Amino acid sequence: MKTKVLSLYDWFLIAGVILTNIIYSVLTGTLDVIGSLAGITGVLCVVLVAKGSIWNYAFGLVNVSLYAWISYKAALYGDAGLNALYYLPMQFIGWWQWRKRGAAVSEAEAAGEGVQVKARRLDLKQRIFLALGCFVAVALVGFLLKHLGDPQPFKDSATTVLSIVAQALMALAFMEQWALWIITNVISVVMWGVCVARGEAHAGVMVIMWTFYLLNSINGLRVWLKLSK
Repeated sequence: MKTKVLSLYDWFLIAGVILTNIIYSVLTGTLDVIGSLAGITGVLCVVLVAKGSIWNYAFGLVNVSLYAWISYKAALYGDAGLNALYYLPMQFIGWWQWRKRGAAVSEAEAAGEGVQVKARRLDLKQRIFLALGCFVAVALVGFLLKHLGDPQPFKDSATTVLSIVAQALMALAFMEQWALWIITNVISVVMWGVCVARGEAHAGVMVIMWTFYLLNSINGLRVWLKLSK
């Protein structure tokens, strides 16, 4: 399977997020250019991650920059800091790591054998340590965000901590990233749904974006289970 070939499900996700953003704009009578661009580039990014394509980082660079601004405006300071201070530099680190693990960049390389990143898995002991570490970190960061006045401290903490770990696992090409992405995406849909009820700017398109992220994460787990054998 070559990374330049997208499946029907991939095209469904890409077309779906574009169409849903258009419908949302028509129904609300607003054109949210920043939110829509963040959502569309984000879905393109995660679709390419699921395919094992290094070009996910190009779209990711645009997505995290815009999402950091949107999160800051919505007072979701954990997400804002996560994207600006961690996700942004991780796009460059991830590109470098994936190149080391065989991901193709040029068309000439894509025509060869080393098209996809060489994925791997954690062992049982590492998974247990990962789960315990995430639980403790979510609790600690949640109390900190509550003290700072975050309106949704533990949801924001969970998405922040789990995303940090998942992004690191992604850069190092570990399959277990997808379990964390699924959890993060579910919580993010709920968190932005609360923002919709509060009337926050861009919140509606963020719900759309995270819903499509969730759909892609489920597919990504399926694909990477094969890639990491």
